[in-house]
Amino acid sequence: MIIPKHVAIIMDGNGRWGLKRKKSRNYGHKEGIKSVEKIIIAAIENKIKFLTLYTFSTENWKRPINEINLLFNLLENYLDKELVNLKKKNIRIKVLGNIRKFPQNLKKKLKIAEKKTKKNNKIQINIALNYGSREEIVNSVKKLNKSSLKINEKNISKHLYTKNIPDPEILIRTGNTNRLSNFLIWQSIYTEIFFEKKLWPDFNKRDFNKIMKKFKNIHRNFGGLN
Repeated sequence: MIIPKHVAIIMDGNGRWGLKRKKSRNYGHKEGIKSVEKIIIAAIENKIKFLTLYTFSTENWKRPINEINLLFNLLENYLDKELVNLKKKNIRIKVLGNIRKFPQNLKKKLKIAEKKTKKNNKIQINIALNYGSREEIVNSVKKLNKSSLKINEKNISKHLYTKNIPDPEILIRTGNTNRLSNFLIWQSIYTEIFFEKKLWPDFNKRDFNKIMKKFKNIHRNFGGLN
């Protein structure tokens, strides 16, 4: 039975979840944090080594400023509250994306979280922040142009944000939307994709475990005939 090393998730539907309950989109984002905590536990229980969470995309800057600020505040508060527990639980934090535009205080806390959890090895949580897959690929090619290395698949992969991270075997998108939205395009060519109707705050450990079970029954031949 195959255990996936890397699961990636597009956590879609927080805002719609809040509005469906006649509350705000921001309320939905706050509730979405609870699902993050549940799924981290489920990933550890399933012996997943890498969990990538699409948290803020390069396109999310188009959202209202109050929603952007709330997302940043939620992330900052989570780091304040959970950093000690992350260290105790042997969880490593890694940022994927370009955070130069982020508020100074948040950037500092993200860098501290990366540094203080660097030696942890039970699971690595990749937080995709100001992440866009097309931009990631373009940046990789630019780096290669400045070096003496050939432009080929191997070297492009080495210069992505996900260098030293295996490609995801599983990609989950909640929110009843069937698209990748500029997420891990290069890395997902042989990824099993599961589109879930549930909005992110409703997605739970049982849903996650169902997907793990389905994956373990999939025969993956990567273009061959075996």
